[in-house]
Amino acid sequence: MKRDYNSAAVLSAVVLICCGALILGQRVNAAGEGKITGNVKLDGPAPHMKGIDMSKDPWCVKQHANSPAHLETTVVGQNDGLENVVLYIDGWNGPADVEKSVPVYDQKNCMYTPHVLALDTNQTFKVITSDQTAHNIHPLPNPMINVGWNQSQPPSAPPIEKSWKNPEVIPVQCNIHPWMHGWFVVVKGPYATTDDSGNYTIENVPPGSYTVKAWHEPDETQTAKVTVTAGGSATANFTFKAGK
Repeated sequence: MKRDYNSAAVLSAVVLICCGALILGQRVNAAGEGKITGNVKLDGPAPHMKGIDMSKDPWCVKQHANSPAHLETTVVGQNDGLENVVLYIDGWNGPADVEKSVPVYDQKNCMYTPHVLALDTNQTFKVITSDQTAHNIHPLPNPMINVGWNQSQPPSAPPIEKSWKNPEVIPVQCNIHPWMHGWFVVVKGPYATTDDSGNYTIENVPPGSYTVKAWHEPDETQTAKVTVTAGGSATANFTFKAGK
């Protein structure tokens, strides 16, 4: 009986040591990761975004009675900051994220929110509807790259859960409301999307030298070289010319 007790104690100690080593390893890895930050601006006067005619659906018109809807191709905020720009690491060959968030793509007031949704390959996302009118979400990927789908979503319908296998910039449309247009920007590895001031942060970047790529609608891209140190922060700023 005493021998069994000693064996159990030794086994418990081994388990505790292994768990401790695993947690410590995770903390060391997390501490060793850095980030890439920066700002994206528009150089020149922001183009006029045309108003959207929603008269085809009176419910949609009512939602914008006090705030007329406009196209969101170029959205400029404070200090010429450019919104909806996706930043990612070009040619990423690092580890895949094990724990990923589940982004939400909403159909709200007969518009896509956000207008641009960045995603990692194989990252699950949800399409929901906040509207009391039916929608039909229809992404249009290249059939040689990703498998497309076309699905209706009436009011109060459950979320549609999807993912994309391969990197691609995918336009999205609604077959019921032709003005509804957005993007799924599928990349590989860590990514970020600029906020309403043009700022962004790509988190969880291991030490190394990288090429950061900036994508802006409809298909403009820029690149910048950065070096990330363990636990450090690199900076990459971008400027897109107005009228291009």
